[in-house]
Order: sequence, then structure tokens, then C-alpha cells
Amino acid sequence: MTLNNDIVKILTTAENKLKDAFAEVDRIALFNQSKVLDAFRDNAIGQRHFSGTNGYGYDDIGRDTLCKLAAQIFGAETAIVSPMIVSGTHALSLTLFGLLKTGDTMLSVSGAPYDTLQTIISGKGNGSLRDYGINYKQIDLINGDINYTSIEDSLRNNNIKLVFIGRSRGYEWRNALTIEQIKKAADLVKSISPNTIIMCDNCYGEFTDYTEPTENNVDIIAGSLIKNPGGGIAPTGGYICGKKFLVDQVAARLTAPSIGMEVGSYAAGYRTFYQGLFCAPHVVSCALKSAMLFSQVFADLGYETLPSPSVIPSDIICSIKFGSKDKAIEFIRAIQKASPIDSNVVPFPWDMPGYDTQVIMAAGTFVAGASIELSADSPLTEPYTAYIQGALTYEHAKLAIMYCLEAISI
Repeated sequence: MTLNNDIVKILTTAENKLKDAFAEVDRIALFNQSKVLDAFRDNAIGQRHFSGTNGYGYDDIGRDTLCKLAAQIFGAETAIVSPMIVSGTHALSLTLFGLLKTGDTMLSVSGAPYDTLQTIISGKGNGSLRDYGINYKQIDLINGDINYTSIEDSLRNNNIKLVFIGRSRGYEWRNALTIEQIKKAADLVKSISPNTIIMCDNCYGEFTDYTEPTENNVDIIAGSLIKNPGGGIAPTGGYICGKKFLVDQVAARLTAPSIGMEVGSYAAGYRTFYQGLFCAPHVVSCALKSAMLFSQVFADLGYETLPSPSVIPSDIICSIKFGSKDKAIEFIRAIQKASPIDSNVVPFPWDMPGYDTQVIMAAGTFVAGASIELSADSPLTEPYTAYIQGALTYEHAKLAIMYCLEAISI
């Protein structure tokens, strides 16, 4: 594209405002890269770990060591890292069904879970938790923060088997929960009810801070490998990390109670999973900077954005309120046009399963649906908010912003 001097000035001004915040993102990335490198060295990762297996996959050293590697990186006792997990939603569903039984009660302390998880929890006649007699309670956030008083009341007056914390924010207009907020909630739960399981939906939050929820009193976390921890390289998969006795129950749900993680082959091999995990801290830092730049540029132009400019996000998502259906559509189309894959495709709003309004999406990604790669979507209802996530390189995000600014005719 031909660089527009006015747009270049806008980007330069925004970057100058973000210098200090970008420096902190670089420090976080270096810390996490060191942690990941130490784990690779401690586990003596070699070419032998990349080979695939077939059939039952007994003694699959690549699979088993990948699980050990992730457990060390996330500060957990053990982990499941598997291409047999098809998405973050699947990882979360496996965890909930593995840990909860008929008569148990789940308490969400971060408000309503993401849309696709709500059907798993409360759907009717679809094999949901509700269908299996598992109870659900919810505590809404107050001004974007956890309602700690209500948590205490709920734990003292109810038999809560599992407390659920959603780290990211879905389509809500609020910041993602910080590690400090998650730790405060986890510490509170354990002080009142030590045996209550604390589970965190870690999607979009991995490597955005110095520590992970499992290093802060959370018992078990789950997420997707085509988001942050796959580094834009993993072709599929999901993970669950946490205390061994809990992860073992989830493993029994993934395969069967008699075999757990003793089996599970993947003929294609594991190199991309190892390589993606190694690259993840840097790729996440690019995604964080990209979200911050989107936020700063559009805030400077008078739009309402989250995260607020210069605030380091706790996930990789930036939200922009356009207040106009046409502008939101043109923005999403510009993201698609700026994509390396399917740049010629023109997105249109459509009735997407699981959503109560039409959604328009841009996802010109190497891995289909990978939201660690630059992508965006907008539910077409007022105030016409666009949600942008990912970017394998910061430079790609800068170019995409240029396309977007030209599209909405600044």
C-alpha cells in the first residue's frame, strides 16, 4: 500500500505516547521467554520429541513431555496438552464435566461466561451441565471488579464445589481481569472454603503478565492452542493445567476413566506445538502492543476504546465503539483486506450459531479461526463495537490500522 503521510503522523504520535507501556510489555515478554527457555532446557527437549505416533500412542514421548513442559511453564503440577482438544470451549467443557457431578454447584464470580460456554452450562436437552443435574450460580462484576463480599456470602451459605473465573471479557465492555484480581478472589475462596475448586478460563490471557493463575492459588486452568500459547504456529489443540488429582479427572473425561492420558496418538508429530509454545511470549507481546496501538490511535481520533490508552491489557483484545453500523462494517472489512490470507474476501454480516444478533468477522489467518493472529469481529447492534485480537507481528497491526483509517475516511 502507499503510505499516507497524515496516517503515518497519527501512528507516530500514538507510538510516542505508548513508549513507556511498550517498554513494560517488553520486560514481561523477556521474563516469560526466560521461563519458557528454562523449561525447554530442564526437560531436555530434542528432535525425538517431535515425532508422531499412531494407534494407541502408548509411551508417546512427544505427547508426555509436551504436557510436562506446559506444566512447568504454567507453574502447575501436571498438564494435558493435546490436539484431541478441538478448541478453548472444548477444553473448558472437558474440565467442567470432568470435575462436576450431579448435585454439585458451580459458582461463576466473573459474571456471565463467554457465549459458547453458557450453552454448555445451562442449555436444555443438549447434554449440558444443567441436564446432568449440576447447579449454576453467578455473581456479577461491580464496575469491572469482582464482588468479593458476595463471594464470601455465597461460600458461607452454599455448598460450592467449583468457583469459576473468566479471565477475558468476551463481548462485555470492561477490562479483562488482572492477575491481581484473580489472586485476590482465589485467596478469599481458599480462606473460607479450602476444598472448593478454583477454575480459570485462561483464554487470551496467557503470557500477558509475569505469572499465570495457577501460580496464584488457582487450582486448574484451561485454554486454546490457537490463541496465545500456540504462538501462531500450533495448528489445533487445547490445554488444561493444574493440580494432578484434578487434571487426572479431566483426562478421564477426555479419553476414558480406565486409560486417561496413557493413550492418544498424533501421527503428524509435535514440532509445531513445541515451536509455538516457545515463540508464544514474543508473539503475545506483539499482540499486546497491537491492541494498545489500536486503542491509542482510535482514542486520539475521538472513539471510545478499551483498554484505555497506555494501560497494558490483561488479554490481547482491543474494543472500539464506532456508534455506526456502516463504520463498524467498513472497519472489519479493512482488517480482512489487510490480512495475508483471503485478503480478497469481503465479509458480510451473518446469523452466527450461538449469537442473538448478526455478526461480521474478519479472519484472514494461516490457522483457521486462530485469534492470536490478527482478526476482528463485531456484533451488529448498538453501539456497534468492534473487537480486535491478535497479530503475529506488530508491524502487521500497524499496516492494518492504516487500512482501517483509510476505510473509515479519517
